Amino acid sequence: MEIRRLGPDDASDYRALRIRALWEFPEAFTSSYDDDEKQPIEVWETRLAGEQSMFWGAYQGGQLCGMVGMERERRAKNRHKATVIGMYVSQEYFGTGMGRALIDALLACARELGIELLVLTVTEGNEVATNFYEAAGFRSFGIEPGAIKVDGRAYAKNHMYLELTPS
Repeated sequence: MEIRRLGPDDASDYRALRIRALWEFPEAFTSSYDDDEKQPIEVWETRLAGEQSMFWGAYQGGQLCGMVGMERERRAKNRHKATVIGMYVSQEYFGTGMGRALIDALLACARELGIELLVLTVTEGNEVATNFYEAAGFRSFGIEPGAIKVDGRAYAKNHMYLELTPS
């Protein structure tokens, strides 16, 4: 397994895996399959080239099988924070440590950048994801009822945080 930061040249692989994630687990993401599937490749190239957003990929046998992103806050008063986004590991790699390797790469970079606080959301009821993030040190700080709607059904989001210490 190879974990590395993704760039504009990875846009096609990233888009394909993202679309798969949104199709398989629509309730796990705020983004939707229908919206993202329509986006031209240039949108993904730009996203992967950003300075405030960073993405990592897990490759197995030359194929992108997992991903995670981090968006740093832009305003001066909260630049010490970033949001973990778009975490996904292909189902055939569940339980292999791929997810942990991705989050470890993100955490190492966040510490290097001096980020002090990471936040994320998990759809309420997704115990696998909640347990995964808790094992990485994240803690819940509240539930947002009706945070997203998928096919007319409302889902709550569990807001979680992790305070980082510099490396």
